[in-house]
Amino acid sequence: MNILILGAAGQIASQLTERLLKESNKHLTLYARNAHTRLNQYTNNDRVQIIDGDFTDEALLERVMPGQDAVFVDSDHDTNSIITAMKVTGTKRIIIAGVLGVYGEVGGKFGQWDRSMIGDVSTQRRNNLKNIEQSGLDYTYMRMTWLYNQPGNISYATTQKGEPFIGAQITRQAIVQYVLDLLAHPDRDIKASVGLYEPGSETMDKPSFY
Repeated sequence: MNILILGAAGQIASQLTERLLKESNKHLTLYARNAHTRLNQYTNNDRVQIIDGDFTDEALLERVMPGQDAVFVDSDHDTNSIITAMKVTGTKRIIIAGVLGVYGEVGGKFGQWDRSMIGDVSTQRRNNLKNIEQSGLDYTYMRMTWLYNQPGNISYATTQKGEPFIGAQITRQAIVQYVLDLLAHPDRDIKASVGLYEPGSETMDKPSFY
């Protein structure tokens, strides 16, 4: 299985890369700005291809898409060229790290705190998600709550689009586990916008690290 990781130098993408290399025999294409410098620890790994590029380089994306079984995107900021390249090359499966609140689904005291910290989700991000949902691709958009690191804590719970978002925090390690679970179960959460949170954080007014 071939996995293309876009934004491969990001925190979640880096942890995903490490686990895929240790726990699977998958071949990885690591795509990032200045990737050969930032990801030079993988230069001699025969299961890794390193590509220098950004999300807007549609021509380069079209060159690296063929043969990829799944695409992981570490950010939802600019996905339009990615979607176009996938359509051109017939690549179908995409998993995108996104944000909570894109549907105005976060209520209660936590929702008030969240908006006081980051404001409303931008129109651009809402439009990006709309394009993803209308793309015809086999997408999973991850609406991630507030992130922190805690090695070994891979516990997560989910909500679906149309349900209230609950849960104030989740570890990056748990996000990686969810992505691995998606790759292991190809029919799970297809064409879905999934809220991800840590069980036990449903009643928090804000993350425990604030």
